[in-house]
Amino acid sequence: MQVNLRSFKQRVRHHKQRLKRFLGKIEKNPPRRLDKLAEEISVEVWKEVDCLSCANCCKTMSPTFTKKDISRISDHLGMSAEEFREKWLYFDEEDGDWMNKKQPCQFLDLRSNMCAIYEVRPDDCAGFPHLTKKKMVEYIHVHQQNIAYCPATFKMVEKMMDRIG
Repeated sequence: MQVNLRSFKQRVRHHKQRLKRFLGKIEKNPPRRLDKLAEEISVEVWKEVDCLSCANCCKTMSPTFTKKDISRISDHLGMSAEEFREKWLYFDEEDGDWMNKKQPCQFLDLRSNMCAIYEVRPDDCAGFPHLTKKKMVEYIHVHQQNIAYCPATFKMVEKMMDRIG
């Protein structure tokens, strides 16, 4: 299903705090079967959200690049790891992570919302938005952040609220 980013951003403005509070509540007191519920809801969410109609994550966020990511991507692009880092990345001193210098991501084709390095993309991108990580409670802080960027995360938390209360 197509994502209307304008409508999504409006919904975020109106509901983000409520959804974040809900996630905080389940982080403190996780219901039984939380991970199983997340898996069930994830299946529903992916039937309703088309990432290629959105790509908001690629437009507004930066993945962290591991050494393996940098090596794999730079090899794919025919560059040295040092050349790749120098051209595209900066080192975030605070978090100790390699990040994109700019947004949207340099590998995003804005016309198609497709990734030019999809086959070798960073692990952070491949796992995004991390809806079904085992031990969901350990990823609540990630979901709280991603509510504002990812319609799939937003929809998952809404559905979870409907079922858990």
